[in-house]
Parts: sequence; C-alpha cells; structure tokens
Amino acid sequence: MGTDRHREGSLEAPTRHPVDWQSESFYDEASLFGELERVFDICHGCRRCFNLCNAFPTLFDAIDESESGEIDTVPRAVYQDVVDQCYLCDMCYMSKCPYVPPHEWNVDFPHLMLRAKARRFREEGAPLRDRMLAATDQVGVLAGIPVVSELINVVNRSSAGRVVLEKVLDVDRTAPVPHYHRRSARKRLARRADARGQDHVAAGGTRGRVVLFTTCYGNRNTPEVCEDLTAVFEHNRIPVALAGSERCCGMPKLELGDLESIDRARQANIPELLSRVRDGWDIVAPVPSCVLMFKQELPLLFPDDEDVQAVAAAFFDPFEYLFLRHKAGHLVTDFTGDTGRGAGKGLGKVAYQVPCHLRVQNIGLKTRDVLELVPGTSVDAIERCSGHDGTYGVKRRFRAASVKIARPVVRKVKQAEADFFTSDCPMAGEQIAGALEGTRNIHPMTLLRRAYGI
Repeated sequence: MGTDRHREGSLEAPTRHPVDWQSESFYDEASLFGELERVFDICHGCRRCFNLCNAFPTLFDAIDESESGEIDTVPRAVYQDVVDQCYLCDMCYMSKCPYVPPHEWNVDFPHLMLRAKARRFREEGAPLRDRMLAATDQVGVLAGIPVVSELINVVNRSSAGRVVLEKVLDVDRTAPVPHYHRRSARKRLARRADARGQDHVAAGGTRGRVVLFTTCYGNRNTPEVCEDLTAVFEHNRIPVALAGSERCCGMPKLELGDLESIDRARQANIPELLSRVRDGWDIVAPVPSCVLMFKQELPLLFPDDEDVQAVAAAFFDPFEYLFLRHKAGHLVTDFTGDTGRGAGKGLGKVAYQVPCHLRVQNIGLKTRDVLELVPGTSVDAIERCSGHDGTYGVKRRFRAASVKIARPVVRKVKQAEADFFTSDCPMAGEQIAGALEGTRNIHPMTLLRRAYGI
C-alpha cells in the first residue's frame, strides 16, 4: 500500500469516531475489505500489539508465511480468522496504537473488527451455539425457574454435563462457567426498588444517589456482589434504588456484530434509565463491560440520540463513584472490620487484575485507590488481559489462546504472594483463579464491605 512505516504516531489524546452502522456503505464488501487491507498493512509495519491478543499473531503469522511476505498475498479467508480472534477489548486502540484518530491514518482496529462482524452477521447470521451464549436475557429468565437453575448448575458441575456442553455449545470442558442463583439480585434488593424519599448529598460531580443496573451477570450469577455494593453505598449514605426494569446492556451482541439487537436493548433500557437521570439519579453497574457499553459503545453507535448521551453522562463505575465522593470529603474511612486478618488490620497485600473494559474507560485505577484507603492495605495492580473476554474464553476453538493470554496475569498473581486476589470483572477473576490452585477470586466490593465490617 506504500505506507511510510517510519512516520511517528500522533501525540494527541485518542478520539473515537461514531460507528456509521446504519448506512449501507458500512456493509459494502469491497469497501470493508479495502479498509481491512489498509489497516492490516499498517499493523504489519508496526507490530506494537503483537502481545495483546491472538488477533495480531494470527495476522502477522499469515503475512510472514505468505508468498510475498506482505498483506497483498494473504488469502481473504485469513482476514476472517483475524476478525474471529478479536473480542473487542479495545486495548490496542487505547494503549498501544500510535495511529488512532486524530492521526491522519485513522486506525480504529476494534471498530473495524466490529464492522466486519456486523457485515457477516447481516449476511450469514451467527451459529445457534453463539447466539445461545449471547442470549443472556433468555437464559436469565430460564434460570429464574428453581428446577431449571438447579439443573443448569448440576450440568455445569458434572464432567458428563461438561462434555455435553462442549458438544452442543462449544463450551470448553475446562473453561470456568458461572453458577446460576435461583434468587436473583433484583429479588434480593426488591425493597430498594424506590428510594426517592431518602436524604442524599451531592458531591464531587455526583448527585449522591444511584440506580443500580444489576446486569445479567450480577443479577443471576453474582447477586452477592450487588448486595455488597448496596451495603457499601448505603454505609456511605448514598441511597440505592433499582431500575423498574432492565435488559441486557448489549455487550454480548456486540461481540457477535448483532447491532439490531443492541438497538432493541437500547430502546428498552434507555427510557427507563433516563427517567431516573431526569429525576436526579446517577447510575452504577457492577460489571465493567456493562458500564463501558453505556458510557462508550452506545454513544458511538447512536451519536444523535440525546437520551443515550444523557444516560452515558450519568453512568459511573462504582469505585470511580466512591473515589469522587472521597475526594470531596464524603466517603466513610472508618475501616474496623475483620477481613480475615483480624479486626482493623486491613486487607494486607491484594493482587488486583485490572479488567480491559475498565482500563479503557480512562478513569484511572480507582478500585486500587479506594482499597488502599483501608489501613494496612497495599494493592499490586496487574494491567494485563485475563483472556476471558465475554464468551471468547469459554469457546473450545479459542480456549488454548485464552489460556495463553492469561498466563502473564497468572504468573504475576503467583509472584505477588498476596493475601487476596481480586478483579472487578467476575468472569476475568474466575478465569485467573481457576489457573491458581487454592486461590479464590473475591470481588473488590466484597473486600471493601469486609473492611467496613458491615
């Protein structure tokens, strides 16, 4: 393509362009493959992202093994292999690539991969097994039936059941799979469905009362984390309420390129959340990917929707929210609880894996900062990908790559010899803990609740 590979990257802060997914040109095959070739050639000349995920080694190996050693002799089928290996973590865009906008080369690798996924989904759909794994709302409804939830858990715990899952859904028999709770977070916290009358204090850019978007995973798989979040926020005199209803944020559909389903989720979620925002509420969610969906992806997919923008502006990571309150002098710092090391002795050393979808929010390491407010606590932050990333890490065809991506984190957690291991993403945490004998993943909000002794 004649790109000058010795040019310097932009020193300006990265910026994102809206995703023009509703135009026909977005799905044009010739235009798409022309852009794939252009960007792949730039990546080939740079190779700075070689160790982030398996998309880049797949690309670089194909180029190195091609007839010319350049992108022009790489078969088009390989392009799709690269797309399949991308799980939209955004780390290449946010931390590595020197050619992202406003650089004139305008490289946005994750959103180019999204475009390719969207075109394939529009033309071919997705395999039933992939659509079932991404159907979190439907699975959640089924899991709410006591007999069904127990059956799912029995299957997930048995070796025979895992063989069946592998054959039917391509879920690798060695991959961590979630436990389903019959009593969801929304049921456990139902009495907080409306907390409008409670006193609250605005501080640090927060309005001092929050709607908890429990998320599919938080609602059905880790309801205790939602309970811990609620306890911590209420201990800090922040009223917590539930939205009247909620649907999946759409992140699993983003991985598939199913943008129409994301639009339907937007139409269900945004009006409900917007009504609370207009009534003076902020919003938090316990899973970084879901926060990112509302804060970044939906605004880029629907840039002209003022309601989406208003909800995005009111959406916070929970620890971001707590730290903003702390900076304004409105966080309780009387940590007297027994974390297992003795009352008032803090958390000791914490090995903390920072999820990719939290890092790309550009809010800093607020989970670390809040936990280190607990006396007797030091946090070793590990800013590497867990390799789990939605459904990627559980699929048999990607499992080996997923485990390989996770190895640097596993190694660092071992070396830390910490008292606790934690990650904001429960899926990432289970992936890492599963590779460490005798190690449990304890959510940082759970650790903070223990430190408070509440």
